[in-house]
Amino acid sequence: MLIKFKPKYTLTPKFVAWLMRIEAIKEKVLHLPLTVKVYASLRETARLYTTHYSTMIEGNELEPDEIEKVLKHKGHFPGREREEHEVKGYYAALMQVEQWVAQGKPVSESMIQTLHALLMSDGRAQVKPSHYRDGQNVIRDGRTRAIVYMPPEAKDVPKLMKEMVNWIVNNKDLPCPIVAGIAHYQFATVHPYYDGNGRAARLLTTLILHLGGYDLRGLYSLEEYYARSLNAYYDAINIGPSHNYYEGRAEADITEWLEYFVQGMTVSLENILKRMERAQISGDKDQSGLIRKLDPRQRKALELFEESEIITASQIAKLFGFKPRTSAQLCKSWVEVGFLKIMDGSNKGRKYSLAKPYKNLI
Repeated sequence: MLIKFKPKYTLTPKFVAWLMRIEAIKEKVLHLPLTVKVYASLRETARLYTTHYSTMIEGNELEPDEIEKVLKHKGHFPGREREEHEVKGYYAALMQVEQWVAQGKPVSESMIQTLHALLMSDGRAQVKPSHYRDGQNVIRDGRTRAIVYMPPEAKDVPKLMKEMVNWIVNNKDLPCPIVAGIAHYQFATVHPYYDGNGRAARLLTTLILHLGGYDLRGLYSLEEYYARSLNAYYDAINIGPSHNYYEGRAEADITEWLEYFVQGMTVSLENILKRMERAQISGDKDQSGLIRKLDPRQRKALELFEESEIITASQIAKLFGFKPRTSAQLCKSWVEVGFLKIMDGSNKGRKYSLAKPYKNLI
């Protein structure tokens, strides 16, 4: 029997306190003095940490420095091809999340299916969305092989996923951390794929938080919090009187999980505050005011200027996954608002540089 998705939880005092703490830290992070150089370094470190810890939860043993070598094609580890494959796929999916956030796209089933396909790829940019599983799967204890959780039957998965996405889209009035936490729980509960469910759930969480304004410049990693205490993570998400989806898991009160989730956000944001404070370089001019004037797409476009003083509309199109016409229109609007300057006015292969004062950001 299919059970309709109606999350049950209670806003306990400590739950509310953590939500308020998250908002307070969010403001501090967004207004802390920062240079573009430090910002870029912290952002890439967060990406590496996110990739490392999320794959580590699933048993991947590559360290952050090894992951960096793999992603930059500067290292190969014989006998560990599966682990290399995993980190390339996760990083590609993470970059796709950033692209969708910059585009402002709302969550959809096709996005979730594409994220999963990227996760299971070897880092390819173009993939076909993954189909949901067509049979039953179970989660077993790694030592005893006893069944820990039996998710819903395959025939129920499409409807449950549709319900979950509709719930995410239609509950924008709820605090974003609550929506993200519930989505994480429900994805793990439905377990729509044979493999990669945990990584996909964590990426969906990141997507929802970033779309809701909790990207915090893309500098923090919730995955680190989970990985540092895996038992607590599994204990919090495995809620219900039975291991069977139809016998209590679907209708469980998930207050305990949400408390764990928002506490994790709090800890993660506090950690990035500390890292930002340590990373500040005395004597460097604070550029945070100028950075805050940029919208998410413009901040992401700075990545291109870190590599070259001159860029093209086709590079913008590739960065955001836009069609040529959309990219050309975006560049035109950026010229009009004073973010870009035309360096080559020809219609074919038009080139751009950063306009003043944004050149000082690089």
